[in-house]
Amino acid sequence: MQRIIVGTAGHVDHGKTVLTKRLTGIDTDRLREEKERGISIELGFAPLTLPSGIKVGLVDVPGHERFIKNMLAGIAGIDLVLLVIAADEGVMPQTREHLDIINLLEVKKGIVVITKADLVDEEWLELVQQEVSEVLLGTVLENAPMMTVSAVTGQGIPELLNIIDKLAQETSPKDITGKARIPIDRVFTITGFGTVITGTLWSGRLEVGETVNILPGGQSARIRNLQVHGKKVSQATAGQRVAVNLAGLETNEITRGDVLAEPGLLEPVFRLDVKLRILKHPEISLEQRARVRVHQGTREVLGRVNLLDREELRPGEECLCQLVLESPLMALRGDHYVIRSYSPMVTIGGGIVIDPMPPKHKRYRADVIETLEVMSQGDPKELIRKVLADSKAGMMTSQEISKATGLPEQQVSGEINGLESENQVVTIKGEGSVFYLWEEKYSQWLANVMKRLDEYHKKYPLRPGIAKEELRSRDFPHISAKSFNLLAEAWERAGKIKLLGQAIAEEGFTIKLSPDQDKAKEIIEKALLSEPFSPPGWDEAANAAGLSGEEKVEMLGYLLQSGVVVRLSDEVIMHQKAFSMAKEKVVCYLKEHGKIQLSEARDILKTSRKYALPLIEYLDQTKVTKRKGDLRILL
Repeated sequence: MQRIIVGTAGHVDHGKTVLTKRLTGIDTDRLREEKERGISIELGFAPLTLPSGIKVGLVDVPGHERFIKNMLAGIAGIDLVLLVIAADEGVMPQTREHLDIINLLEVKKGIVVITKADLVDEEWLELVQQEVSEVLLGTVLENAPMMTVSAVTGQGIPELLNIIDKLAQETSPKDITGKARIPIDRVFTITGFGTVITGTLWSGRLEVGETVNILPGGQSARIRNLQVHGKKVSQATAGQRVAVNLAGLETNEITRGDVLAEPGLLEPVFRLDVKLRILKHPEISLEQRARVRVHQGTREVLGRVNLLDREELRPGEECLCQLVLESPLMALRGDHYVIRSYSPMVTIGGGIVIDPMPPKHKRYRADVIETLEVMSQGDPKELIRKVLADSKAGMMTSQEISKATGLPEQQVSGEINGLESENQVVTIKGEGSVFYLWEEKYSQWLANVMKRLDEYHKKYPLRPGIAKEELRSRDFPHISAKSFNLLAEAWERAGKIKLLGQAIAEEGFTIKLSPDQDKAKEIIEKALLSEPFSPPGWDEAANAAGLSGEEKVEMLGYLLQSGVVVRLSDEVIMHQKAFSMAKEKVVCYLKEHGKIQLSEARDILKTSRKYALPLIEYLDQTKVTKRKGDLRILL
């Protein structure tokens, strides 16, 4: 069943609310002030069942210029607009401003409804119709059907319903496969039930019992009840007006302009990369860093316009820019927005969001403009390519790609499969997730790693490999340790590298001593074994082998790593054979006597305290012995 939202628009007192009541039987003016003043201030909502059976949510917006903010909150997310113009007044200021907003939001389907036909004669009506046609030229409603009605006499109402029905059937269905989000337009309390929010479900579906987030605050809440068109339902889908009864939140924790969303879909941001078009009228130019009011969804925030390629945006011009916001917005790529001047409050432009989570841009950067141009064109594969190629983290999940591109996750998965078959994307699995990496970036990173390893092995031929964290922090500081581990494992599976604990080496690398190094090793071992339990210091043994300062460091590292020697302390290096013998003597003594003192260890090894103490402490560290006061016992 098709589900659509219809919204009214038009100047104050042109009959929007009366028309809504005639179509639905519901008076949407609910406030006392609205009744007294005879104008709509807040948004009004009413269900409407069309002749075909299609159920429509009808949003009645205020027409007064002081309540444009409320009008923008109501018209966001509608599928079809009724531009209401009174026959006795014709086109008025808010007619034009509302039409501008409809144009900026690119509401593709609409009907021009000339109301109060019972108040004018045919000749006057023709003049009004001609004026309206001229005003509509060049707008999204240029070819919209024009209906003449009277909400008082009922003239034209059946025909209007039929036209609404026809356009409703032609409207593309909303995406119900993606994650759910509702820009909130009302918050209130119902006694016995608690907090209720209302809004239009822009995408996805909601079910009773599921957990949702309220942004920008990030609060979690459980859906206790759902209502659509005043009736309880267990599930609501995109395109419906929904009332959501939330458990776990008070009304003072939520406000109009917040967004209800499935966890993980949205993030509050203070920057948006956008395409911005300035209206030809009023003739207001935007200078660099002009302060404006940004309307997106049902939210209004203040911000400044960062023009990336110019100093001024003139009436009728369009450009790519970055909105720098004073309060957070929650948007996805492709969302529409409207900007109004800070003072006086006049609608001056709008456009679409290109990147909802951009970095801060420097101005007049050709590469930035090129990237935004590509993203604004919207080719799915090119979008994914650009997002992956430009991602600092490099590796992204399909959910992250979906968020960055604005494409449904299901579509992202399909496009990724195509890119994989063309060898343009590399898949990396691990940690229960699947990550994607642009092949060119993957190959470049691998080439960089292989070059770094080659240089490292040449410089340090006695080391098994470079420390994994050293390589990551030096060459890939923008990648998390977790992601780098997954990358390294992928390179190992590809036969390019080998992982040696926390070190990385080329797959074919092995440590090979030169003849001089082999001879030096032999001399050092002989020196250390000459007095096995009272060995010479490392410098003394290395000097005897003719090694210099750097050579000493590298040889010691090699002998330690290969297990030829054991470092008992900073000062004492013992040959592995000597250590094994010493350990055996101490253990045998302990098995016989149950405990040993430092002096006893010194005596059975026929050594001094200088060597006995670090040996015993090393046995403690390696869990061979345990200290109890001045004694050691076997573990």
